[in-house]
Amino acid sequence: MKNSKLVEGKAKPRGKFPHIKRAGDFLYVSGTSSRRPDNTFVGAEVDEVGTTKLDIRQQTRAVLENIEDILKSEGAGLSDIIDITTFLVNMNDFGGYNEVYADFFDYSGPTRTTVAVHQLPHPLLLIEIKAIAYKPL
Repeated sequence: MKNSKLVEGKAKPRGKFPHIKRAGDFLYVSGTSSRRPDNTFVGAEVDEVGTTKLDIRQQTRAVLENIEDILKSEGAGLSDIIDITTFLVNMNDFGGYNEVYADFFDYSGPTRTTVAVHQLPHPLLLIEIKAIAYKPL
């Protein structure tokens, strides 16, 4: 059984792809950011003159919470994730990302790959995560 869906209450994807796709017992979560449904970002502030303040910890927490909500739409949770791929714009943020990640997972959690990328789909984003979960029907 294959089905794809958008999850109500989550930011609409900026392209033609679903938040989540089920393929048999596997759930594939598309790259997820800290973007809110109103197109603002958790962990990103811009003042009146355009100076930005970006917070990797806030963004990481929001991304993982968004993934958790997306998985709940299929009756799954973070404990069902078997693999995570994380994209960081700057590897100097690795420590803050790791710190928050440890609030959600331990050594029994998913396998993980973290890579640095040149940029993400919006200049206020520091992080994006995609995940694969296993949740039998």
